Amino acid sequence: MTTYIAANDAPMKNTGNIKLYGPEGFEGMRCAGQLTARCLDEVTAMVKPGVTTAEIDDFIFQFGLDNGAAPATLHYRGYQYSSCISLNHVVCHGFPQKKPLRNGDILNVDVTFVLDGYHGDSSRMYVAGQAKRAAERLLNITYESLMRGIAAVKPGARMGAIGEAIQTYAEGERCSVVRDFCGHGLGKLFHDAPNVLHYGTANEGVEMRPGMIFTIEPMINLGRHHVKILRDGWTAVTRDRMLSAQFEHSVGVTEGGCEIFTTSPAGLHKPLSQAA
Repeated sequence: MTTYIAANDAPMKNTGNIKLYGPEGFEGMRCAGQLTARCLDEVTAMVKPGVTTAEIDDFIFQFGLDNGAAPATLHYRGYQYSSCISLNHVVCHGFPQKKPLRNGDILNVDVTFVLDGYHGDSSRMYVAGQAKRAAERLLNITYESLMRGIAAVKPGARMGAIGEAIQTYAEGERCSVVRDFCGHGLGKLFHDAPNVLHYGTANEGVEMRPGMIFTIEPMINLGRHHVKILRDGWTAVTRDRMLSAQFEHSVGVTEGGCEIFTTSPAGLHKPLSQAA
């Protein structure tokens, strides 16, 4: 049986209980989420052929430092970078590297800043130079999948409604939804209950209630949904080496629906082809 608990009364660990945040928690998430969104806005101008993802990661670390925040990924379970940057057929958890970006590369930049104890977690897709048509199509489908998942968030609905909205749309566009990774509860903890599956049916999962905070972060593949983990123990890639894409927002359930904490203040959260 699912237990819901006021976040202020909960221990600072993932006990499997679902924390419900009040106005103070939502304000903390707005601040952390907007800091992350501003950082991702700044990354936009950096992404071009010849730039390395290591340079982008260095910028993210310094941006956090300059704004009184820490990157949650740095030293998390031994991870050594301030962000995850995943290129082309890398699904998630890619290491920043010193290899220069090439024209047509697509990349996901995933940033989580901890600000005043709250975690702002978001990721976006970028293109170095000119995207190929198939890649551009994938980015648009992935972003739309995210937004359809968010539209399913409302009190009284079950978490499966999010997964059903994403899966129905993505598979209808002849893409696949990665099963091996999911969204997660968020707030004062980086990873908390509940898990947020990006596939499923609307009558499955726990009930959404006002005060819940979590990420929605679908990973959509042009090919099959199967992935494998490389020898580094982190990097996940598509088994068929087809392109993969991901967009992520942190959201909170409200009395009337949901609030997105990580929307771009500059309007840059959409794929470039939709940004006009």
